[in-house]
Amino acid sequence: MASLWSLMEVLIYLFLVAACGLLSAIIFEANRRRLNHSHVEAPAVFEDPNTSTQVSCPSIFDPAEKYISLVIPAYNEEQRLPGALQETIDYLQERAEKDKSFSYEVVIVDDGSIDGTKRVGREFSKKFSVDNVRVILLGRNHGKGEAIRKGMLHSRGELLLMLDADGATKVNDLEKLENQIHAFAKKESSGSSFRVSDIPVAAFGSRAHLEEKALATRKMYRNFLMKGFHLVVLLTAGPGIRDTQCGFKMFTRSAARKLFTNIRLKRWCFDVEIVYLCKRFHIPMVEISVNWSEIPGSKVNPLSIPNMLWELALMSMGYRTGMWRVHT
Repeated sequence: MASLWSLMEVLIYLFLVAACGLLSAIIFEANRRRLNHSHVEAPAVFEDPNTSTQVSCPSIFDPAEKYISLVIPAYNEEQRLPGALQETIDYLQERAEKDKSFSYEVVIVDDGSIDGTKRVGREFSKKFSVDNVRVILLGRNHGKGEAIRKGMLHSRGELLLMLDADGATKVNDLEKLENQIHAFAKKESSGSSFRVSDIPVAAFGSRAHLEEKALATRKMYRNFLMKGFHLVVLLTAGPGIRDTQCGFKMFTRSAARKLFTNIRLKRWCFDVEIVYLCKRFHIPMVEISVNWSEIPGSKVNPLSIPNMLWELALMSMGYRTGMWRVHT
């Protein structure tokens, strides 16, 4: 019996040491990232395909020059990007032909790809003009969250849409998000004339309506991981958005300016931080069902879960302790 108690004491001691070590690591890393929202890295540039020169990007603080910007993060997407990009541009051109006031840009953010992603982007930019298709080069891989942040901070649209490079969500579903934003902005505006870009609103595409079917077809361990992750998200960011991880989100320019100048998470969980910051800034959020299909080649796998939990722990520590200050 004495040996059993000794074993339990050792296990408890090891657990406490591991817990203290983990907590120390979280505090250290959260403190290290307190300035991650600042552009301490080299400024983002886009490449002019006609002259092969690198040009400084515009800023989210500049007046809008386009009606809508579509930001596509891309890391080693040589195979999936061309089809999705062609479908996107076909849709945008069709709208521009019907409505002469409709203007757009597609911002491809190459997140340090080592395949032909940069070449694909350059070919589309050359074909459809650098005014409509731009490729921002990050140089090395930072993560999806950082790629989207850079794209948002250097876009020219009144409305800014983030979407994945695989084309999992049909691009014409942006009209659902767009219509909801316009309806809310019109309701919130004080006068008859207003610019939608000046009213902070966020619209999130959602796959929550597909959850029942997904549960029936996914493997048990994936359902377990998904439910556990949703619980952690609920505890971290609070209720309100059922599907935080859908890569199809739209923001007005004023909302994007507040959110993406404060984002610190650089990889998968930046979506959760967006929801948290929307609540901090009292930015209205609307969740809208979108058409979504599974596209082979996803970079999310079971090994991504520990990284996601790590980022959520950093976010909770950073904001709750005041290490991560929100700048207005």
